[in-house]
Amino acid sequence: MEQSRETHIPTVPARPQPQTWFPFAHEHQSRSSNPGTPPRQGPCPVVCLNEMDITPSTVKRLKIRREFLFVAKGRKAVRAGVVVQTRRRDGSLHCGAGFTATKKVGNAVIRNRAKRRLREAVRLLLPLHGRPGFDYVFIARAATPDLDWRLLFDDVKKALVSLSPSGDMPTTAR
Repeated sequence: MEQSRETHIPTVPARPQPQTWFPFAHEHQSRSSNPGTPPRQGPCPVVCLNEMDITPSTVKRLKIRREFLFVAKGRKAVRAGVVVQTRRRDGSLHCGAGFTATKKVGNAVIRNRAKRRLREAVRLLLPLHGRPGFDYVFIARAATPDLDWRLLFDDVKKALVSLSPSGDMPTTAR
């Protein structure tokens, strides 16, 4: 019993296939007849769907211990999900943002989750409510990792708004 090496060819003809080329491609309406430069050459315009998608390049991360200690001597706002500290920096026009979570918040995984949530809230809110020339430190609290996103977002927003009046005296805003 040998297998046949012949291919089965059906007797029914195949369906007609559509054409694979466009008959009048050279007559496209948005192209000019001039073979020179293509139309609309240049960079694409920036399109934002809402104002919270805009993150200015003037937000700088605080990473050095000395920067955190400098901000700790300024004003602070305490909320259920976050503590925000702020202090004016001399001569800069950008905002600084630093994030920290103590071991009281939880193990490393929980602390990282808390800081990620704070970073996202700050990414959306600091361009709208932060003041240029000020540094901000966001300290996660025990409730930060499990707090409902809307409540955490509101806590960060209320803390930033309460710290926005002028003055750089070390007081507590509640």
